[in-house]
Amino acid sequence: MKTNGIHYQDGKLPVSPFPIPVSEMRMRYMQLYTGAINDVLRFDYNLHASSLPSAFSPLREEMKMAGMAFTVKGGPDITTDGEFEMRAQMLEDLHQDSVVIWDCTGDTVTSQWGEVMTMAAVKAGCRGALVNGIRDTKAILNLDFPVFHKYKTSTGMLGRFRMYYYQKPVQIGEVIVNPGDWIFGDIDGVTAIPNAIAYDVLLAAEKILHKEEAIKEMVESGIPPTEVVRNGGYF
Repeated sequence: MKTNGIHYQDGKLPVSPFPIPVSEMRMRYMQLYTGAINDVLRFDYNLHASSLPSAFSPLREEMKMAGMAFTVKGGPDITTDGEFEMRAQMLEDLHQDSVVIWDCTGDTVTSQWGEVMTMAAVKAGCRGALVNGIRDTKAILNLDFPVFHKYKTSTGMLGRFRMYYYQKPVQIGEVIVNPGDWIFGDIDGVTAIPNAIAYDVLLAAEKILHKEEAIKEMVESGIPPTEVVRNGGYF
């Protein structure tokens, strides 16, 4: 099966176009941090617009998420016809190792994510969500589901906000996110990695981690910073 350019096996498991399975890609990304990924995208690929807006923060500081973007577009709207059905179908279409990315068209009033949606996402194998507003915060925390959000509010979205479509390209801040792009988030923010280079970015970021271990060892041993730089290190 192929949907929006992404191939799936039975059970909505994405087929990896890379030398390793999607599940392994996700596990290895989870060992990284946003700074290393951002440096690779900027310096190796000249992609200076890869970080999603800094207003998005994790519900808990230790929360991290990695997976393939499942995009949703919505906005302030008072119409309600078919809204429940579309929302239910979207949740049913979530796939294993997905991360839900909501383009909320600047909404600052409603919550687009809550407890029951979180429960459905977890059942589908979804690995996180980026959304403007949330509610049922305590329940989401109890489910230990990574959510990156802008604000909390008790105002539900029915009659105030609605989904327009999903699994099409969306723009979050200055970043265009396509379905299937890789998403990584930690305490320092959320980064989008184009699917076509996601595996190579992973390898390059892993090399940075290994190099930085050597740099930290030099600093810890008391080597002066200028000498660290002469030895190939950086700060």
